[in-house]
Amino acid sequence: MLLFIYKAFNKLFSLSNSLYASFFLNLYLKIYNIKTRGRIRTNGKPYINISKDGHLEVGSNFVMNNGKYFNQIGRNDICHLIVGKDAKLIIGNDVGISSTTIICEDQVVIGNRVKIGGNTVIYDTDFHSLDFLKRRIGTSDENSTNTSPVIIGDDVFIGAHSTILKGVNIGDRVIIGACSVITKSIPSDEIWAGNPAKFIRKIE
Repeated sequence: MLLFIYKAFNKLFSLSNSLYASFFLNLYLKIYNIKTRGRIRTNGKPYINISKDGHLEVGSNFVMNNGKYFNQIGRNDICHLIVGKDAKLIIGNDVGISSTTIICEDQVVIGNRVKIGGNTVIYDTDFHSLDFLKRRIGTSDENSTNTSPVIIGDDVFIGAHSTILKGVNIGDRVIIGACSVITKSIPSDEIWAGNPAKFIRKIE
């Protein structure tokens, strides 16, 4: 009996938390005129920071899982969507992410029906200059940072704890193994894994 009550309480808590977070997230998006093609569902509260001249566009049926109650894989972070000045983050339809961080200083495009595993990070920037002298001065460091778009095709599955770096173009239906570091573009219908990720085989 106690187990039944405990499970019922957890279910009620999860549902109420999801409804509460989703309501305020959609309200936030509406206030800031962020373009969506349907309501966004978020389990737990994410962190979203869109710069004044940044652009976020989200497709229909977008789902986010955040924190220890909704992404119990051992690394219980929330999702972070951060879009810099004049940058564009475009997310397609039927996309699901868990404890995922996307830092967009140039452009990140995610296709339709993409699944992104827990604790994955996507960066289209180096964050700092590669010139050590410029890194010594804040403004020089910031102005000399390299960025390059990240493009992820349709029906891609990215395993948990992976890192997608700037300038990468991932083709349709690609599968990326867990804990992979993607440093170069991947053609459609291939499986890659490792650090740095390497070709494993074609998808038949």
